[in-house]
Amino acid sequence: MITPAQTLTLLAAVILAAGVAALVWLSLAFVARVAPRASCLMAGANAAAALSLTLHALRGVLPDTLTYRAGDVLALASFALLAVAVSAILDRHPTWKPATAAVLAAAGVLALMPYDGDLRWQARIVNFGGAALTLAAALSTWRRLRAADGRRTPAGLSLPLFLIAALMTVRGLETFLNPGRTPDMRLPTEFNLAFLWAALVLTLLQNATLAFLVLMRLILRIERLLERDPLTDTLNRRAFDQALDHAHAWLRRGRGYALVMIDMDRFKQLNDTLGHAAGDAALRQMVRELQPCLREVDRFGRLGGEEFCVLLPDTDIAGAALVAERMRALVHATPLRWLEQDWPLSASFGIAEAQRDDADGAALLARADQALYRAKHQGRNVVQA
Repeated sequence: MITPAQTLTLLAAVILAAGVAALVWLSLAFVARVAPRASCLMAGANAAAALSLTLHALRGVLPDTLTYRAGDVLALASFALLAVAVSAILDRHPTWKPATAAVLAAAGVLALMPYDGDLRWQARIVNFGGAALTLAAALSTWRRLRAADGRRTPAGLSLPLFLIAALMTVRGLETFLNPGRTPDMRLPTEFNLAFLWAALVLTLLQNATLAFLVLMRLILRIERLLERDPLTDTLNRRAFDQALDHAHAWLRRGRGYALVMIDMDRFKQLNDTLGHAAGDAALRQMVRELQPCLREVDRFGRLGGEEFCVLLPDTDIAGAALVAERMRALVHATPLRWLEQDWPLSASFGIAEAQRDDADGAALLARADQALYRAKHQGRNVVQA
């Protein structure tokens, strides 16, 4: 036989788990400085959940307006904060509007409803509203993880959110099957006992999973910083050399590739005339102009100064020439706008195709560099193979 002490103990355990999780997320935000915005949102979600459940447990002790109305709004707010926190983990700019609008709409409806007697509809609004908010976050998480880097951060990490949405849906449906007892989690029923056990497990699982996701995204960002040029966001020399070695290994299996070496013309003159800030702006502009010419499989790196290189897998010398000519035209067509004046930009291009007798990628890089040298001596703003 289930006793009231069992349900109250489990309810207290869920409150404690959410409260501890809130403190851990706050420590991550302000002490460890790990994803501060997302960590603060997760702390808020757990704190709102803990406070909502605490008010639920104190019904009959504190004023009803506080324990019923405020408790239900806090419950919805916890799900909304969870949804926003997930978007903050996946994106730099979290999505506030949908979750905020949903909570405000539900709070407005709850404010108009009397909290006496039958509380089925209030329970349905809270449970189905929480399920909808969590399901939206789960679907967003699943889609983004699947589309981005599923091997490093698998889409299965969204599973706890789906389970929470399912749990809240089941509790909402229970209001139709057992309308008189479900709204009160303190009642010693088998359903409440199972619900609270599931809530305890999912609270721990959800926080652990999202903390792991935060750390994984942090690791991926660090890795990106280690392999990217800070000025242009292209691959740095070390990362490009690794990509070149990888491409050359595939050459031995029959998959060819080509290189396009790029050097901005008269870059020193630009720096001396307009200053280094203008030179940096010119390099960034050139990179932006070249991006539309690249496929997802291509690798674009900065070798140093104003010299760049593009690795084109599955491309022969003719294909590389077409790409390089398009790049040359784009750079030449867009002057640098600096201090209310236009500075013409152009670049020279050297291309080369990998051969089976190349000892390594460095041999092909040297041939592309020789072609670039010839392009410079032919008057610049040309493509030379």
